[in-house]
Amino acid sequence: MTERSGRRSFGPVVLLGLLAGTLGAVAGNKPWAAGSGRAGQVSTLAVSADAAQMPVAGALALVVLACWGVVLVTRGRVRRVVLVLGALAALGVLVSVVAGFASVPDALRAGYAAIGIADPQVRLTGWFWAAAVAGLLSLVATTLGVRLVPGWPEMGSRYDAPGAQEPAPVVKPEDQSSLDLWRAMDEGRDPTA
Repeated sequence: MTERSGRRSFGPVVLLGLLAGTLGAVAGNKPWAAGSGRAGQVSTLAVSADAAQMPVAGALALVVLACWGVVLVTRGRVRRVVLVLGALAALGVLVSVVAGFASVPDALRAGYAAIGIADPQVRLTGWFWAAAVAGLLSLVATTLGVRLVPGWPEMGSRYDAPGAQEPAPVVKPEDQSSLDLWRAMDEGRDPTA
């Protein structure tokens, strides 16, 4: 893989990861199941929000988003380690979707049974499917990131904390050209000190 193709993959993969993580974070905090039923002569369309949610999926999607944020501001091996952590979190989102496939509708049915509705009609909502797609796309993006990260561009050391940089060599102002004096001022150094 050439460096140019690595640079071209950076934007699309990061964008995919950010969008998938955002979708997963939103979908993980929405009801994954809805239902309706009849209690006597009264028709109810109640949804127990707590029973129909899987908040662990939203939390893990936020971990994926945080990993992408760290990838944007780090370099080297740290990026790869963070992307592996992101891939594990994305896998966790998928596991919670699989677990939620049966447990969320059952929990909603139990909630309806508690209010006297014996046979409610329960279905998975679009948020469940959105969480499934987000988990899958997050896993794809983080896995691609782990593979492609060596060719990705990095932030320059100019953005590092001041203590992390090597001190500039001290040269007397009279020994510097005008261009050197202007560069020193652009870098935030006092050329007369």
